[in-house]
Amino acid sequence: MPLKFRKVWIADETYESAGVFDVNNDGILDIVSGAFWYQGPDFRTKHQIGAVMPAGEYFDDFSTIALDVTGNGYLDFVTGGWWGNNLRWRENPGAAGGEWKEHVIAETGNIESTRAWDVDGDGMLEIVPNTPGAPLVVYKLRVDAQGKGTGAFDKYTILDRAQGHGLGFGDLTGNGRGDFVLNNGWLEAPADPFTGTWIFHDDFELGWDASVPILVADVNGDGVNDIIVGRGHNYGLDWWEQGRDSAGARTWTRHPIDPFYSQYHDLQWVDIDGDGQCELVTGKRHRAHCGNDPGEWDDTSVVYFKWNGESFTKCIIDFKRLVDGPTGVGIFFQVADLQGSGRLDIIAPGKDGLYVFFNEGL
Repeated sequence: MPLKFRKVWIADETYESAGVFDVNNDGILDIVSGAFWYQGPDFRTKHQIGAVMPAGEYFDDFSTIALDVTGNGYLDFVTGGWWGNNLRWRENPGAAGGEWKEHVIAETGNIESTRAWDVDGDGMLEIVPNTPGAPLVVYKLRVDAQGKGTGAFDKYTILDRAQGHGLGFGDLTGNGRGDFVLNNGWLEAPADPFTGTWIFHDDFELGWDASVPILVADVNGDGVNDIIVGRGHNYGLDWWEQGRDSAGARTWTRHPIDPFYSQYHDLQWVDIDGDGQCELVTGKRHRAHCGNDPGEWDDTSVVYFKWNGESFTKCIIDFKRLVDGPTGVGIFFQVADLQGSGRLDIIAPGKDGLYVFFNEGL
């Protein structure tokens, strides 16, 4: 039986990224999206963050990654976009309130989206932008002796040549190290990710418009991690099964999940129904290329896919014909327990507005 969700409109703002964290340290989660943050628990009070550069139908804001950059106990956030050509963070003003000051971390070139992963296994997240046409670089927050952020980042180049559209991270070898997944292969992690040499394996081609992120997960429960990837600007959502041939060489077998929908740009692998097993939560990014992608004018939806032991079963959370007004998940959506119910809700930004889908259970 599929879950029930209650859809709630938050704002007409058309930013495509949203984060969830406690902005004002009152112990209640808030929603941060673009130029505003929405105060929990009802998200009806809107506070200004600061201007975000517009670019046609877009805004130069393709991630919202919570991180206490200065170590003062207030969470800031990291973002970047396609047109600004830089990775930056906005500083939480704390109890004083007011505008969030913007700080540039690095000039990066175009950013498709940015993710945070614990690349070196020290328990702290590093910042990794997907920069098509530029090298793959990891930015590590510099901390003091107490482990608190200092406001500065160290830069580590993982791949000193252009990466493509699409990026993922996870342990593909089973050795406990996180590897990077690109749209045309994967990078095997050395013992020290910042001083060692990463080995590139051109084992597959996932498409020029692979999702951000590309997920690394053990789909079929065989103890070996596989890959889940959407087509961000075309039709298709697949999982690639990792195996071995008779000679012991690594193999990858593609299995379609949903070939009939387009613009699966952002994916999350979480336990949405609380049964102890992860589901694939995703949806269509509405107008990803402003009317120019295959399937752009198709009906849109927010969905999750449940592994049934042999394949994925598609469960509809929200379905909209374009004539009725679309609902998608943008380029950087969130899954979090906003109600304290123990159930994960979905926070969906996009060119169609900002919505929350409250998880009402079965």
